[in-house]
Amino acid sequence: MLPTLPERLPGLEVAARYRPSRGGLDIGGKWYDAFLMPDGAVAVEIGDVQGHDVDAAAFMGQVRMSLRAIAAQEQDPGTVLTRTNELLVTTAPARFATCTMLHIDPHDGQVTGTSVGHVPLVCAHKDGSHEVRELPGGPVLGVLPGTEYREETFTLDDDSALVMVTDGVVEGPGLTLAAGLERAGRWPPKPSTTG
Repeated sequence: MLPTLPERLPGLEVAARYRPSRGGLDIGGKWYDAFLMPDGAVAVEIGDVQGHDVDAAAFMGQVRMSLRAIAAQEQDPGTVLTRTNELLVTTAPARFATCTMLHIDPHDGQVTGTSVGHVPLVCAHKDGSHEVRELPGGPVLGVLPGTEYREETFTLDDDSALVMVTDGVVEGPGLTLAAGLERAGRWPPKPSTTG
């Protein structure tokens, strides 16, 4: 149910890795996507549905496809998430979803993004520095009707990488969110000693 990322996106390189947290269980509610928008920008998203079972995977598929369909008509991530939330609330799902969505203009590096209950972004630079970027947003998708999601615009410098992860990558027993984000921001990545 996860997408095949486009081989070419103008001005960007995109890569994804999906690793289940438990051996033998390659289903669940985590997703990612990247696609070309009608205005020539690139949409990038990552999210996580509550749960680690077939129902979570099915709901994840609904959320991911809803986001993509709405993004074909709306370029602002805040509007896309607002409309997706409205759709999900009307279906009264038994689950909720977190998500970060970005609209990236490859010509000038302008990134507009919003996050709903999801892990912050890490912006890693070629010189080895990085910063954690918490985007504005609102509550998780599928819970509160009438929610409008705020967004922020920033510039992505040349030779920088945006690292988007789900909670299982940066949190766990003996690993705080801050330490996990620090590890995710290292450039080049160093081998993990926490597994």
